[in-house]
Amino acid sequence: MSTRPKPHAPACERNRDAILQVLRTHFAARHQVLEIGSGTGQHAVYFAGELPQLTWQTSDLATQLPGIRLWVEEAALPNLRQPILLDVNGTWPAERYDAAFSANTLHIMSPQEVARFFGGLGRVLTEDGVLAVYGPFNYGGRFTSDSNAAFDGSLRAQSASMGIRDFEAIDALARAIGLQLIEDCPMPANNRTLVWRRNGTTA
Repeated sequence: MSTRPKPHAPACERNRDAILQVLRTHFAARHQVLEIGSGTGQHAVYFAGELPQLTWQTSDLATQLPGIRLWVEEAALPNLRQPILLDVNGTWPAERYDAAFSANTLHIMSPQEVARFFGGLGRVLTEDGVLAVYGPFNYGGRFTSDSNAAFDGSLRAQSASMGIRDFEAIDALARAIGLQLIEDCPMPANNRTLVWRRNGTTA
């Protein structure tokens, strides 16, 4: 096994239990999960360990894959897959999934990439697929806290294409691929977990 240190994001440890409670409910009858933007790999290891009925497929950009592999290899969970390359601007998996999860990704994508994120999900989610997305969101064009406003400013200082997304715009993209919102759950640190379920139709 590699002696390279595993990447570590303290936020993953702070938010994982709150997210897990939502996933326990909405992924209870799911089997195949695609995680889009697995980051360090910490969430995948934790959720796969706590939800053994799920086969958890990690994915991310090429630069993130080595770090995810370290977490996956160390965990050695039978239901946790090695990461696959997934760039929302490129080719998506041929496999179909009855669930998808993504945390802290939409605000670092450009608006065009957010649209491609949902377009890709429209092709890989099954007809009854469930999508759970964690992160900060604006409502009615307004920040929900001063800390979110400051965070948005820091994102836009890095790139004009980044920024906290409006819930209404995200929900419209979800509805366009046949997803209906079933829960908007408040999370710690002014974040949300949004959960949609597909109603058997596609755009």
